[in-house]
Amino acid sequence: MQTRTLGRTGRTVSVIGLGTWQLGADWGDVSEADALAVLEASADSGVTFFDTADVYGDGRSEQLIGKFLAAHPDRGITVATKMGRRVAQEPANYTLANFRAWVDRSRRNLGVDTLDLVQLHCPPTPVYSADAVYDALDTLVADGAIAAYGVSVETCDEALAAISRPGTATVQIILNAFRLKPLDQVLPAARDAGVGIIARVPLASGLLSGKYTASTTFSADDHRSYNRHGEAFDVGETFSGVDFETGVAAAHEFATLVPAGLTPSEAAIAWVAEQDGVSAVIPGARSVEQARANAAAGSVGPLGAPFDGAVVALYDRRLRASIHSRW
Repeated sequence: MQTRTLGRTGRTVSVIGLGTWQLGADWGDVSEADALAVLEASADSGVTFFDTADVYGDGRSEQLIGKFLAAHPDRGITVATKMGRRVAQEPANYTLANFRAWVDRSRRNLGVDTLDLVQLHCPPTPVYSADAVYDALDTLVADGAIAAYGVSVETCDEALAAISRPGTATVQIILNAFRLKPLDQVLPAARDAGVGIIARVPLASGLLSGKYTASTTFSADDHRSYNRHGEAFDVGETFSGVDFETGVAAAHEFATLVPAGLTPSEAAIAWVAEQDGVSAVIPGARSVEQARANAAAGSVGPLGAPFDGAVVALYDRRLRASIHSRW
């Protein structure tokens, strides 16, 4: 497993992390035993970076990770959590008092005194430019409640606003073969500033696995059913904002580009990890098999310029017109 420095946190983490939204909610039911097995399999495969949020299962994901950490205190796991989505999405709610309450809850859930990394969880756009917000986050660092802070964003403009702030350690953003806009400005700006990039949704909600067809259905409590048009949260979080049928066709073409010996999922995750400036990629997993397969992408060798060019050409031909200007 390759390792990299996680931006201004200074921590060394595995290039393939684990996103744990699936272990909390919104992807169908995952039992506690299965969730803990996913965490175990990931760590056994060299993963040292878990990403969670206080809203995933209203704390369930954090609590499961806390249980794992208590049982495995020497695994060297860095945990990034997120805060801010448990209240109305209004800039006025992003205050030091609320931050303290949210951070204290996450510390209890995770069973730690100091949170490794706290990210604002895709807040309203004005929050990314508010001096008081960064002052409050700096106070939490000074108090020892958090070791570092970052942001999770929906748009590239939000990412650039956060990167310009000297205390921002990381930016989490959607980046995959169906979402290339971050390559234009965000990754270069982050590299120049020493800010880590955490790439989420690397498989476009599973599309890039190549396993879906136009007739594939998902359970009612899976966001891939109920958020197809942004009914619950930003539609870009579901299939990267790509129309499902269009995405299925593009994913099947992507699969034909994959080098021999790799699965489409491995190639898709490894391609994101190869992008200059990416610190960690955080695919999710609902099973031990998925966790192991995702981690395997961390040892894939260079995919080569021809593959990279084919990915860009596919995006330009099938997706750019409908995707590039939106986020």
